[in-house]
Amino acid sequence: MNRKSPAHRRLGRRAAVAAGLVLAVGLGVSTQVSAQAAVHAPAKASTTAPQSVSGTPGQAVTRVADFYGAYIDAKGDYTDPDVPLATALRNHYLTPDFAKRLAAWEEKNEADGVLRAQNVPAQWTATDNGTVGNGHEVIVTLTFGSGETTQKTKLFVLVERYNHIVDIDTTSTR
Repeated sequence: MNRKSPAHRRLGRRAAVAAGLVLAVGLGVSTQVSAQAAVHAPAKASTTAPQSVSGTPGQAVTRVADFYGAYIDAKGDYTDPDVPLATALRNHYLTPDFAKRLAAWEEKNEADGVLRAQNVPAQWTATDNGTVGNGHEVIVTLTFGSGETTQKTKLFVLVERYNHIVDIDTTSTR
């Protein structure tokens, strides 16, 4: 089998794909997506740029983004919302003291305190707003509706020691 034979080229391609997948496992999701893209047949031409999401463990904006993404997914299935998951997420990400205050707010306002709304947003973004005292503030912008009938709500999420959420408000603590 010489270097130009089809069998040799197939083995070389398989080795390259295998090496790419091993690298992807070692480096994380962003590399994994690239390695998988190399394995599949050529993609159709797209007019939009590829979308990427990244984060760093322990970083407040990543933590808040992870929480809101998972929470909205759990609440967002109108035919079968995952209430146990939403509750577990709140227990994991919120401090017990804040969870009590949030429950009181929800009873008074008849709305979901994490979303500050009665329904689930169509889109969300999390933006770092810097340090505040011993904590870190993240701005979460929720977009409700679609098309020309959208409404945005800006929430200020305070993350303190041990990366737990200690407050969600409509005004900044800065």
